[in-house]
Amino acid sequence: TFCFLSVPFQQYPHQSLQGLSLRSVQSNKRDINIKNMQTSQKHHSAAGLHMLYPQPHCSPQFQMIDNNGSSKESFFTLESSTASGTTLPSYDSPSSVSIKSGRSPFSPQGSHSCISDPHPSPENVYESSLTAASSYIYDEAGVKSKIRELEDTLLSSDPKVEEYSGFSPAAGKSWNWDELLALTPQLDLKEVLLEGARAVADGDFATACGFIDVLEQMVSVSGSPIQRLGAYMAEGLRARLEGSGGNIYRALKCNEPTGRELMSYMGVLYEICPYWKFAYTAANAAILEATAGDNRIHVIDFQIAQGSQYMFLIHELAKRPGGPPLLRVTGVDDSQSYYARGGGLTLVGEKLANMAKSCGVPFEFHDAIMSGCEVHREHLGVEPGFAVVVNFPYVLHHMPDESVSVENHRDRLLHLIKSLGPRLVTLVEQESNTNTSPFLSRFAETLDYYTAMFESIDAARPRDDKQRISAEQHCVARDIVNMIACEERERVERHEVLGKWRVRMMMAGFVGWPVGGSAAFAASEMLKGYDKNYKLGGSDGALYLFWKRRPMATCSAWKPNLNQIV
Repeated sequence: TFCFLSVPFQQYPHQSLQGLSLRSVQSNKRDINIKNMQTSQKHHSAAGLHMLYPQPHCSPQFQMIDNNGSSKESFFTLESSTASGTTLPSYDSPSSVSIKSGRSPFSPQGSHSCISDPHPSPENVYESSLTAASSYIYDEAGVKSKIRELEDTLLSSDPKVEEYSGFSPAAGKSWNWDELLALTPQLDLKEVLLEGARAVADGDFATACGFIDVLEQMVSVSGSPIQRLGAYMAEGLRARLEGSGGNIYRALKCNEPTGRELMSYMGVLYEICPYWKFAYTAANAAILEATAGDNRIHVIDFQIAQGSQYMFLIHELAKRPGGPPLLRVTGVDDSQSYYARGGGLTLVGEKLANMAKSCGVPFEFHDAIMSGCEVHREHLGVEPGFAVVVNFPYVLHHMPDESVSVENHRDRLLHLIKSLGPRLVTLVEQESNTNTSPFLSRFAETLDYYTAMFESIDAARPRDDKQRISAEQHCVARDIVNMIACEERERVERHEVLGKWRVRMMMAGFVGWPVGGSAAFAASEMLKGYDKNYKLGGSDGALYLFWKRRPMATCSAWKPNLNQIV
């Protein structure tokens, strides 16, 4: 039995290709060998959200609701397992629908690449993760097996690569580059990008360079969304061929302007796109519900950035009947994030302390100036008597997992958090699968995901807007280049879909906690200030942010599984 996932198959983002097909510009002497091309089908894109999929992996339906409150067509999303909680409806941003209240609730900073001793001592790998009473042995092989099983299923059913390109010259033949260059205005840019990536994946460097030359005539940083994205993806292909991906990634890190400039590059994206506000709004709503009866709250944030999330949280805590609780915030950061913030964590602490004082909220700030990969229990300032909440906003995908190093910092960190006995863990991540998929599938998934993102940016600012161009160049392009040009430890952008995060969280000893009515309501109110094509949806206790029909981000919440010792 099969069901459709996430969107009807014929709808966005799988549109009918426009432009002249590459098939029509090949010489009559060059035969088309579709069967040879189809041998690459084992490298399907990893997203797996838009094709047929076995019924056991299908989650409850979403219901799309229009502005009049009437139900639109239903669709599904991928989940790896069933979580407790109710299914949320999906809300258009401008609508004023009523939401029942229940138990509810693009990487701006420097990377969290963790280059450490490749031969760590067994004594300290999990020293902070395991409690003294623990009799549980972490089953890394089990985690790998579960993740790989889901990855294989995702890769088996998604035709993103083949959809854009169902042909190539027969073995031993070559492309007519002069003819292609002459016809660039009529070619389909997505198709050319995929053919260039296919050549890179096959090790055909001469063909890859030929396609990059063609792409340079088709892309523009001030053009349409696909033209702008194509410029950065072509740069990623070139960097991969030249082995310079890591250098370009480091050179493109956000460097926040100083002085009286209106806003930084990241400030531009923060204002014109709701991705970060979605993370802050949904996570704050979950935190407020989970700690409603606590007088001492300790929030540990693994990507505190400029502290904007806690400005809003402090305002809400100040309204609590009977007086606000004591709020302690621990900000975990690394030195690279200094450039995105314009200063160190001390600036964040001072800003939040001033805000808390003006609102009458007792406040303490603790900083951990290090990569999340280096964090151990003693760095977090945890004390008895506090309700501990841990927040992972678009950051956990930066932690190297078992596919990168034997340290497996991603799972080590989750076990450390479990040992703290947190009241709640909030996880916000991009709904994209680029972690362990092969290069060609990863390229196709990146193309699919960022096409939607660039379209959403395009809806907010004119194409010749210099601030938008700078923001894309300095803060989005670097992530794209990293995913395409880098491998192993240098590739720090390793997104995973919620289904895979669910497996990882459950194996680490957590159980899902519904992100429900209050978060959905707060996020829907926030989205009223943005384009109507942004929508919310929910399934199995998680809250989704969509651009049109493409899931862009998810917010999920987790509590320790008291029946599992980890």
